[in-house]
Amino acid sequence: MNWRYPRLPMERFGFVGLPNAGKSSLFNALAGGGALAAPYAFATTDPNVGVVKVPDQRLDALAEMSESRKVVNSTTEFVDIGGLVEGASQGEGLGNKFLAGIREVDALVLVLRTFSDEDVPGPSDPIEHLRIVEIELTLADLESVETRIDRRRKALRADPRDSALIAEVDALEEALNLLSEGTPLYRSDLSDDRRSALREHFLLTNKPVMAVLNIGEDQLSEADELASALGSALPGTEVLPLSVQLEAEAALLPDEERAELLEGLGLGEGALPVFVRAAHGMLGLRTFLTTGEQESRAWTFKEGWKAPQCAGRIHTDFERGFIRAEIIANDELLALGSWSAARDAGQLRLEGKDYLMRDGDVVEFRFNV
Repeated sequence: MNWRYPRLPMERFGFVGLPNAGKSSLFNALAGGGALAAPYAFATTDPNVGVVKVPDQRLDALAEMSESRKVVNSTTEFVDIGGLVEGASQGEGLGNKFLAGIREVDALVLVLRTFSDEDVPGPSDPIEHLRIVEIELTLADLESVETRIDRRRKALRADPRDSALIAEVDALEEALNLLSEGTPLYRSDLSDDRRSALREHFLLTNKPVMAVLNIGEDQLSEADELASALGSALPGTEVLPLSVQLEAEAALLPDEERAELLEGLGLGEGALPVFVRAAHGMLGLRTFLTTGEQESRAWTFKEGWKAPQCAGRIHTDFERGFIRAEIIANDELLALGSWSAARDAGQLRLEGKDYLMRDGDVVEFRFNV
């Protein structure tokens, strides 16, 4: 059988922040280099795009248990977008080129700097960084909504019974009111239905958001306190403190040396794996696992998917001819030591078409076509 692996469209996370906030260094830490990180504005003029493996200790443990010949992590995509400056919505700095780069991503990662360095110009107050970023994103969205809403109202007058158009105009009007008040849409209580109705307009603030607080190496002991202060200014948004330069330098080392450096600093596995997993989960992405002698692999699926949809991630025939799934939680399987031991112990669950897959399920699908 000539198998092909269907893929979800790869989610893209855009790094957004002021010049010298650490966006390019964060990109390099994730992608292993490739972005120019320089202490002056607009070192990045065109977006850098990198595909990054999502670290997963569960997968590593299963691969070791099964003595797999091949290990395949799930992946995600990060985009380093040039620095945002005050007035970008009016064309300052990279202006519209910068804003266009943000429109093409699925979620925003705000990179906000909190360390001072005389060799790196620019403010070191992350709240001030946040203020400028949010003003520019909000003004850009306001201009977009003002440009489009009259056309959609006119279309509605021509077809007043179009329920989809009614929902879209209602959503645009609520967005217009919020943005006019200076409120980014991700800070609002806009309903899921209205956010969905706005999706085709690619508004910058109608995207999931998380923040990376770029701290200095000498601020590691204050990381939680600094993140908490920023979190108060960004309620409901995950804030991860991260010494970006330290992590970027560690990423260039061989695995053993990197682990030794991070462990010596009391950072365990480092903040990057935590960040990647958090970004991956921000869009409702979950992981199921398959394991065997040939291969152990992590498969991405959307929260709320049922077993046949997940089977289709491996091969379309698996979904079309789905019969059942044999499933066990990864920690239970590891405790038992092998798939055959789990079967002998009666610990494999047989699940049907209505089973909602859970993050960390290890599965074998049965199908017939």
